[in-house]
Amino acid sequence: MHSMTTATAADYGWTSSSTSPFRYALESGYILTLVRGVAPAELLALAGAEPTGVCEGLDELIEGHQELLEEPDDGDGPYVLAGACVVQGEEGDWTLALALGGDSWPPGFMESLSAGTRAVSHSSNGGKPMHFFHWYENGELRTGFEWPPVRSGSTPDELNNLICEVGLGLTDEEASRVDRKAAVFALAERLTGVRVTAELLALAEYRTAEVPEEPAEEWTSITVDITDAYGVRTYAHIENDG
Repeated sequence: MHSMTTATAADYGWTSSSTSPFRYALESGYILTLVRGVAPAELLALAGAEPTGVCEGLDELIEGHQELLEEPDDGDGPYVLAGACVVQGEEGDWTLALALGGDSWPPGFMESLSAGTRAVSHSSNGGKPMHFFHWYENGELRTGFEWPPVRSGSTPDELNNLICEVGLGLTDEEASRVDRKAAVFALAERLTGVRVTAELLALAEYRTAEVPEEPAEEWTSITVDITDAYGVRTYAHIENDG
């Protein structure tokens, strides 16, 4: 795949520094999404989010999320606050949306958001070390992964060259040697042309909205795919007798 930038993990070392404005997002859980040609208000409406106004800069967005967490708990949230702003990328305007306090948008959101365009997203669930990357094109997940050696989507191998070029690598050994968060920031830039900087996040004017929590669905059974240290895959089938 042709890339419009040469970004690598080294360009995003700031994301993990102790003074990084992004530190809060990593600790609370976040989703950072970039989409071409969809306005901030439209993105938030697609997520079913409740508009709460605008805020100046990441500090205000963080304060807004902290206030949301401090509100009396009636048991149904929402606990996720999203801020969206316009940024410059490949082929014109993109919208950057940063959601704090969650690690996934409502079901079907990325498919709807990427209809007729491109959307790239990466996220973390905060605290526990689970980090995800998703590239959608025209309503379809093209490549997604939590751990780079195990990819899903309709074209799971299309980003392989870029994954290697940003420093992430496709083997367990390579992926464990790099700052994976910095690397997915670089991978997102390769696909969008948007350079996300500490300054951009700190100074942006965000249109804000509260994202609804998804109700936990009743489940009857799940199958867990387990791969051991030697690469042997086994499947555990779990029934819910509750």
